[in-house]
This record gives sequence, structure tokens and C-alpha cells, in this order.
Amino acid sequence: MRNNSLLLGINTPVRNLYGVGEKRAEALARMGIFTALDLVFHFPRGYEMRGNVKTVKEACDGEVCSLMLTVAAPAKSAMIRRSMTITKVLGCDETGRCNITFFNQPYISDMLKTGTEARFYGKIERRGNTVSMSSPAVEVVRGSVPLRPFVPVYPLTEGISQKLMSSYVRSALDAVFDSSSPDCLCESLPYELRKKHGLCDIKYALCQIHCPVDFEAIERAKKRLAFEEMYLFALMLSMAGKSEKSCSGKKFLPADRNKFLAALPFELTGAQKRTIDEIESDMTGGMQMNRLVSGDVGSGKTVCAAYAAYVALQNHTQAALMAPTEILARQHYIDLAPLFEKLGYNCRLLIGATPAAEKKRITAELAAGKIDFLIGTHALIEDTVIFENPGVVITDEQHRFGAGQRERLAKKSGDCHILTMSATPIPRTLALVLFGGLDISAVDELPPGRQKIGAFAVDESYRERLSGFIRKTVTEGGQVYIVCPAVEEQETFTGEGGEKLSLADIMPLDGERDVIRLKTAVDYAKHLSEVEFPDLRVAFIHGKMKSAQKEKTMAEFAAGKIDILVSTTVIEVGVNVPNASLMIVENAEFFGLSQLHQLRGRVGRGKRKSYCILVSDSKSEKSRARLSVMCSTQDGYKIAEKDLELRGPGDFIAQVGGRIRQSGGVEMKFGSLGDSKLLHDAFAAAEETRKTDPYLVLPENEGIRRRIEKITGAGAS
Repeated sequence: MRNNSLLLGINTPVRNLYGVGEKRAEALARMGIFTALDLVFHFPRGYEMRGNVKTVKEACDGEVCSLMLTVAAPAKSAMIRRSMTITKVLGCDETGRCNITFFNQPYISDMLKTGTEARFYGKIERRGNTVSMSSPAVEVVRGSVPLRPFVPVYPLTEGISQKLMSSYVRSALDAVFDSSSPDCLCESLPYELRKKHGLCDIKYALCQIHCPVDFEAIERAKKRLAFEEMYLFALMLSMAGKSEKSCSGKKFLPADRNKFLAALPFELTGAQKRTIDEIESDMTGGMQMNRLVSGDVGSGKTVCAAYAAYVALQNHTQAALMAPTEILARQHYIDLAPLFEKLGYNCRLLIGATPAAEKKRITAELAAGKIDFLIGTHALIEDTVIFENPGVVITDEQHRFGAGQRERLAKKSGDCHILTMSATPIPRTLALVLFGGLDISAVDELPPGRQKIGAFAVDESYRERLSGFIRKTVTEGGQVYIVCPAVEEQETFTGEGGEKLSLADIMPLDGERDVIRLKTAVDYAKHLSEVEFPDLRVAFIHGKMKSAQKEKTMAEFAAGKIDILVSTTVIEVGVNVPNASLMIVENAEFFGLSQLHQLRGRVGRGKRKSYCILVSDSKSEKSRARLSVMCSTQDGYKIAEKDLELRGPGDFIAQVGGRIRQSGGVEMKFGSLGDSKLLHDAFAAAEETRKTDPYLVLPENEGIRRRIEKITGAGAS
């Protein structure tokens, strides 16, 4: 009998629940379970489908099912050796008999008297006409009380059995939903929100996830709990972001935009105008700007960053732009220096290759305030580089910098404004997850006149025609990228379990193994230069090369000294080569859609008609469907959405340095960041909630506020 005086709602200590006691409370504590609320959120890892009842005659050998049997004779127990007792029970139904054996369960004799009806769940063993079960789960039929069709299977610890855990969870459900307690579990999702998304209430969800009546009830419960997890995650991320963005920063006056626009040789797109509006609003608002500008390759992110630098310079401070490679930093300098000199500002380049005397001169002029805009690599964060009055720091492809480099940059920048650029189009909701502390601007419109790149998916039967197309491209003055999935034949990869895998062991992204020979950058480049195109200039580049060699090779390709560049995905983020008009991706089934889109963006930057050809001999329908997306659209955001739908967030996470934001301990047990609809719906709902009730003080938001306070130990802010 339960002691109701001990029921205190969600904060009921587990030791106060019926049957727990101190010893088992300690065992539960090892699992992080201290209260009744912890128990009801300790979810099953699966279910035994005990409602799958068969007759003795129907049951097949090796099948796991339930038999409804009546005990036909007294149970017989015998000790066959020290510490080993066997109890045998004969059960019958209208179709036959079943011999049931239990090991070290002598109490079974008292439990299963002759004439007792019970459900036995376990594995069937059939030898001719003899049917038997070993140590099945047993539930005695008691009057009209129905037996559960689904029995939950929980993660356990030593000292806690499935039966005990199930019993404790049921007691915990009684405790948290005890309406007599002021601390009972409140509904955390407002009625209108649940109605809009077709979600059940929290009591139904928790009761059905632990004690389901049928499969449909389990699915309804999972849907509700998954949405709540993602909604809670989105709310807490929003709150964390608000806190991160509450630092004071330099307050600037608006810049003379007309002067900046007049210096440009082109008209801004609507997306660029919107983005620079957002940037200027940040920099003139008195709070520190911390903004991410994401967009397709060629969308014009750099001019938006240039405007941020211009605002800082107009307010008599300095600007810095840091790129991950020397060649990319040099390209930014070539593109931006003429613009800023035209505007009357001094722009300089600082990279590792800068001569020591020149470097010394630059650092002295920078410290004296004689340099307005400094562009460079990680050389910018060396201790000798001191800004007189920094106003904005811009990083290009920030994820390519190490954590230590980012930390040093942050310390150097102090209270100045921060802008980050990324050439990876990321769906907005996922961007909020990956960059929750940043405001986000999406440059989702390409400049007018940008050439459409012809995209085709072909198989190995096109190999001869591909070779002819390569030669034709080079003969006409163009250049060619060829991308391979690996560096060299002997290359090994690390599997999910830490095991070493060879090329022969790895599989395409869809998991369907085909017998396909992978093209590797080093070996394929050798084949092309020695066999197919001995008269052409062929080179290779990959991530294992030293930085100086990579940059030298890319510089030579950009200068037109190389006809065909065979590469791994190291060229995914790189310099503009307007003369490159053909991109061939070998074994394309091994690449994600967003990655393929990034690679495609390396061509189509000049006046030449450009092409991207995806080569795959995979017979997988999934691979073919994925590649067809690349041929049907060039919209990076549409492709990103499709990639998220097909593959989940892994590719994006890898592209931002494997960093995924977690907020305050929200554990995803049912929700998945790969569920694009769930992600979108939950984040949209959270955004609406924060808009109408930023501090969650309205009565309908009391439940979710209490959940957040329970997780964080603080109020919503």
C-alpha cells in the first residue's frame, strides 16, 4: 500500500516511492535518477510485444511470442548441482502441450499451481511434436485485469530488474500526476500549439510511452515527446543566444552608404541590401554584433563583409579580415584593396609569406593607426599584431580555424564587432542549432547574369566521351577540376568504432555496397598524365600535402599553368579560377549533396559556359535519386534542405568543425536534428512563443517554464 503523505509531485524522492528503499535508491542514483520526474523521463529502449499470442500448435521453432497456457500438473523442482535449481512446469492450451523450464526460480512452484492460467513470453523450441520454452517471462491472469500487449524494456543497472523498474515508473507516474500536490506535472505545451501540430497531452504521452495500449499509442506518444524535446531545445537555444548577444559593443554612427555603393562596379542584389541593413543595424545599436553571413558560392557575401569594414572605418576605427589560407587572403586583398583605396582608406596584406622587414613595417603602422583595413591569415592573431583601435573583425570560413586560434582572435577583438562568413548554405533552423549565439543573414540570391552551370549525372559508359570533353575544354583554353573521394590506394579510414578501414571496406552514403573501384587523387592524376593526356599539364592536390605546397599548386592553377587539377574535396573552399569551366566528380555517390554543390561552385565564375559532371556507376536507387537533385536545381538552400532531409545534419556539422550546440542539458531521446519537418515546426513554434511571451510568464507557458527551470536551475530570461 502506498503512503500518499509521501507524494510530493515531480520532486518526490525515489526512496519515497512504493518498494524502492535506500539500497535501490542508491542503484537508481547511479543512473542519474533521483526524483519521480527523473523516473518518468527514463524511457524504455524498446518493447516486448507480448500481445503476439500464439497457440502451441501455431508457434514456430525459434519464434519469440506469447503462449496463454493453463498449468496442467504440479511444478517439479530439482537441484542438479550446487547453486543450480531447475523447475519444470507443464502448460496446456486447446491445441497442445508445452514443457517450460525455469533456472534458479524455486518460487515458481508456489506461483504456478495446477489450474493457474498465465501468459508465458519467450523463445519457442520445437523438436518434432515436442514444444518447450526456457525461462520465459510469466504473467499470471488475475480475474478480469487485462495483460499488457506491450511491455517496456528499460536501460538498467545492477540491482534493478525490468520488473522492478517498471513498477517504480508506474509509482512515479502516480506521483507526478497527483492532482492533490501543488508540485504535480503541468502540461508544457499550450493547447493551441498541440492542436495545430496534432499532439497529445503530456499525461497521455508519458502513460502510453511506459504502459502502451497499442502500437498507435506508442507512435502518438513518441511524436509528442519528440516535438517537446525539440521545442524545449529551441527555446533554450534562443534564450542562450539572447544572453550571448547581450554584450555591449562599440556604438557607431550610420555610414555614408551612397558613397560606398557609388564605388562598386555593380548593383547590389536584394539579399545583399537586406544583409548590409542588418549589419549596419547591429553596428549602430550599441550591442556587440555577432553575425553569420551564409550563402552560396558567388552570392556576394564578401561585399557585405566589406560594408561592415566600411562602417568601422567611417567611424574612425580599424577593420580586420582573416582567411584560412594565404592564397584566399591574397584573393580577398586583390578584390578589396582597390575598392577601399578608392574610398580613401589604407588597406594592407599580412600573411606568413610576408617578408620579415615588411611584416615589421606593417605591425608598426597598424599600431600607430596608419593602416585602416588589414587582411591576412592567422598571422593576424600573432602577439606582435596590435590594432590601435579595432572596430570590426571579419573571419572567412571560421570553422577552418582551430579552437585556439578563434579564442586568440576573440581576446584580441575585445568589444569590437564580429562578422563571420560561410559559403555553406545552411537551412535556417539548422543554422540556429549550429550557430545559436549568432544572428544569421542568408544571402540567398545570386547576382544577375551569373551563368547557369550545366549539371549531368553519368556512369562509366561515358568515360570515352568524358575524356574527349576534357581535351576539348583544354584545347579551347579552359581548365578542368577532377575531384576524387580519396587520396591514394593505400589510404585507410577510421570507422565509427575506431577500427581501420581500407577503401574496399567503406560504403557510399546510402549504405548500399556496390562493387566499384574508387578513383584516388594521386593514382588517377598519374594515370591521366602518363596515359590519357601526356601532352597536357596535370597536377594533384589533397589535404595531406603541406600548406605551402597546396597553396603553390592552387596559385599555379589560378595562373593558368595547370590544365587539369586532380583533387580531393580540399578545393571545396578555395580561390576563384574564372578560367576553370569543367568540374568532374568521380564516385559522386560518396559525397553529400551540399558538398557536391560546394564543389560545383568552383566553376562557372568566368565568361565560359561551365559544366559539372557527376560520375557514378552505383546501381543504388538512393544514389541516383540524390544525384538527380543536383541536376534539377542550383539553389543551394533547396539542395541544403534536401540534404538535411536525406542525410540528417551530419554533413553540415562536419562543415562547421564538428561543433553542435547543446543547450542546458536537453537530451534528445525521441527528437532528431535530421527530421527537417520536426526541426522546422519546433523552431517556428519556439520563435512565436518568444515573440509573444519572451519570459514565459503567461499561464499557458507555465509548464515549459518549469521544465526549463528544472533543467537549468534558473528562471527563463
